[in-house]
Amino acid sequence: MSSLDATFLAIEDAVNHMHIGSVGVFEGPPPTYAEIERLVASKLPLVPRYRQKARLAPASIGRPVWIDDPHFHLGYHLRHSALPAPGGDDELRRLVGRVMSQQLDRHRPLWETWMIEGLDDGCWALITKVHHCMVDGIAGTDLLSVVLDRSPEGSPPVVDDWQPSPEPGTAELAWHSVSGLARVPFTLGARAAGLALHPATTAQRVVEVGRGATAMGGLLRSVPGSSLTGPIGPHRRWDHARAEIADVRVIRHALGGTLNDVVLAAVTRGFRDLLASRGESLDGRTVRTLVPVSLRTADARGVFDNRVSAMFAELPVATADPIERLEGVRAELDRLKEAGAPAAAGVVSQAGDLSPPLLTAIFSRIAVHQQSSVETVTTNVPGPREPLYACGRRMAEAFPYVPLAGKVRIGVAIFSYQDALHFGVTGDYDGAPDLEVLSRGIEAGFAELLAVSADSPAVPKPRPAASGLG
Repeated sequence: MSSLDATFLAIEDAVNHMHIGSVGVFEGPPPTYAEIERLVASKLPLVPRYRQKARLAPASIGRPVWIDDPHFHLGYHLRHSALPAPGGDDELRRLVGRVMSQQLDRHRPLWETWMIEGLDDGCWALITKVHHCMVDGIAGTDLLSVVLDRSPEGSPPVVDDWQPSPEPGTAELAWHSVSGLARVPFTLGARAAGLALHPATTAQRVVEVGRGATAMGGLLRSVPGSSLTGPIGPHRRWDHARAEIADVRVIRHALGGTLNDVVLAAVTRGFRDLLASRGESLDGRTVRTLVPVSLRTADARGVFDNRVSAMFAELPVATADPIERLEGVRAELDRLKEAGAPAAAGVVSQAGDLSPPLLTAIFSRIAVHQQSSVETVTTNVPGPREPLYACGRRMAEAFPYVPLAGKVRIGVAIFSYQDALHFGVTGDYDGAPDLEVLSRGIEAGFAELLAVSADSPAVPKPRPAASGLG
């Protein structure tokens, strides 16, 4: 594993469950369990990690490694359930919260897929759970595209001649862990040599990282105490919201900004409504969110691992006017990008490759449990524009799931699929009993921006949508 992959494994405990996921709603009628089993089995050769488990190095002398699971059984990872009547959004939300509250079995491959029947309108759903040490958001989208089909007819099964390699003993496991770690200096040396061949580019990069580090320095300041942060438990609530990409285009044409600016402005409205409903003062208030930024290059698509950096943005929840709120979000993201904050955070992330694995694990746990600089996480993952299918049924909607950790009680994930934006909102069960206020506030944020767009002169050339958020 890379240092970042290993970090997601290290910070997990009985309270911090580090799996990401999705909820795909499909048009009916539901297939049989056997059909779903055949579908997933036909794709397993394309996703080797699905038949591997994570093993820790003895005494943490090296990073965890992936090994074949000699006892892999597909039936363990495929679950079958149904919603109680009437099978509406409320029933689905409660079930997703319960499923996501359970930690993945660390002795087996770190994924599950639940087939859910009984949705209203004759629909059915697939709930997926994949540990964050296996994939980031972009890689998770690639994974979804691999397991599902791009046409109702499906695709022919891939030849499967998989035989598990023998499980390594303690000594062999230690050797694999340490030998993988020993390759890191050579990789970094190759990067350094490449930088030396392009001094102008390297100098520019150093300046960008320096500016970004200065911008990130403000993170040492703790955020004001609020109900958004505090101790969390192992149980989760989950809610969702919807928006149309066509509406975002109208807003951008009238008011400017990128898709991500508009999305975060709507999320800001949601947090504004939530804090107001809890009786908290909004005067001068901002909500600091971690915004993951993808470092995944085009040649890394289809590689299932983590390649992310981050920005830390202040959402202007004190601003009542929707246009001013959008402008505030836009100015904040522009400031962070121009300051090179994603580049600096990427360097910090890669620096973990040089740290002893045991120290990396210890410091990761301390950083997560003691941090007081971030109130929420907001991650936006671009999904496929073309429809996906399972057993000939079209996936109508796809909502994401983002995990919680440390003192962060609420997280928001956004996934674009076809012509819609789907929001998945995760909350601590006890710390966020009013999660639907945030979800409905997000939808209201889009509605008010759309309404004021009708009365605003069109902006000639809105900035192109950023592609880096992941």
